[in-house]
Amino acid sequence: MDEKILTLHPAGKSGVNISRRKYDVILNAIIESLRAADELTFGELTDAVRDKLQSSFDGSISWYVTTVKLDAEARGLIQRVPKSRPQRLRLAAD
Repeated sequence: MDEKILTLHPAGKSGVNISRRKYDVILNAIIESLRAADELTFGELTDAVRDKLQSSFDGSISWYVTTVKLDAEARGLIQRVPKSRPQRLRLAAD
């Protein structure tokens, strides 16, 4: 059986249980995309991850990007750029 991870939400809302394997694939693609571009809008991030994974990922890439992005924010791995419209994202400072 596939190992699961309970995601977190930056606003403290309930997370969801998702496949650990899919979580890791999406998180790695998000981090790679943000490293390459410094900052991306949420739409640009979703497109970048889709470009990387569309031929090899089974599931809704946009749903997984949203879910894993929120979890990564809650864990302090990525952050929203303050006062950005549309929402911009970047890797959190170490």
